[in-house]
Amino acid sequence: MKLKLTLILFFCTIVTSAQESVEVTDQKIKISALNEQILYFGFAAGDKIIFNFEEIDNKELKELEIIEYPDNSKFSDFKTSKIENKTFLVSKTSVYKFRFKNTSLGGRICKLKIQRIPANESTINFNCAVVWETKEETTYNKYYKDVQIGYDTIYKERIVKELVKTEIREEQILDKLQRVHSVTNPNPSRTNIFFTLPTDQKTPYKSTKLISWAYWVGVDAAGGNAWKENMKILANVTKEGAVYVTTPLGALAVGAVAELFVPKLGEDVSYFISDGINKELFMLEQPFKVFDQGKGMAGYRNFTDSNLCQGQFFILLSNDNVMLGIDTQIKVSAIIETKYFEDKIYHDMILNPKYEKKEFSDPVIKTYTIPVTSK
Repeated sequence: MKLKLTLILFFCTIVTSAQESVEVTDQKIKISALNEQILYFGFAAGDKIIFNFEEIDNKELKELEIIEYPDNSKFSDFKTSKIENKTFLVSKTSVYKFRFKNTSLGGRICKLKIQRIPANESTINFNCAVVWETKEETTYNKYYKDVQIGYDTIYKERIVKELVKTEIREEQILDKLQRVHSVTNPNPSRTNIFFTLPTDQKTPYKSTKLISWAYWVGVDAAGGNAWKENMKILANVTKEGAVYVTTPLGALAVGAVAELFVPKLGEDVSYFISDGINKELFMLEQPFKVFDQGKGMAGYRNFTDSNLCQGQFFILLSNDNVMLGIDTQIKVSAIIETKYFEDKIYHDMILNPKYEKKEFSDPVIKTYTIPVTSK
């Protein structure tokens, strides 16, 4: 009987010890106008929370809420000035958030007392202080973009007009024997001969262009013999590509020879190269202008200036011999460049890139802190 009484007393002592409350906080807090204040405390599993609240001037607080972190609301009240011995059972060790919100224009001073009754002796010394632990949360930002996955090959036809052949050929413009009378002859001792150079031509598949020309003046037999001598140089003219010349003048005009043979003895003539206006002045024995001139048994010159390679020209002749008329051989040759074109068809390869939409995701790391119970 005595032993039984002792066991009963021991059991009651344990229960009484376990049921004793432990103070978590007993403080006054000031909540400014239009503001809120939050307190965090940790509790052990099995704890019974006893909550007391009082506004010391008996003024209402707009909102009061007790939340099991993060968002499990355990209690809330509105427009309250006093709460007595509100109790909660803690089902698991966790942090509780005590939120006090003041929406009035005046501050509030509140008296706050929070106690806990541990479930057993093992949690009597549980530390209710909260520490803040930094956490990282990784989410992924998904997006789509076009990614090149290859090429589509197509061929596009292109027609190009291309030069396929160029010919350089001599064209004889003038070959005439002209009588120039003496000074005492009833006929004038001045005369002229005109010639017209070929104009440039252009068609879609052929073009011609006069690139140079040359003239020759030879007097009587001496001039004729000199021309025959000059004909011999054609045998030594190198023919390069499609270049065709048939006279010494052609060889001179194309640049195959630099000079021609002229006689040393014989009758001479004064000769001039000019235009129509100055031809008239020449015939009237008035001052006139020329492009070239000379006096002798023979003479020549080639022209490459593009300004002098088109149009009409005159060869002016004058004999100063008192009694003897002369026969003058006039020759003009032009060098014509002819270009031939053909349509050439090409197939250009074109690579068009192919694209495909693909999903990508970029990690987004968010750092935040959470309240946890002390270890």
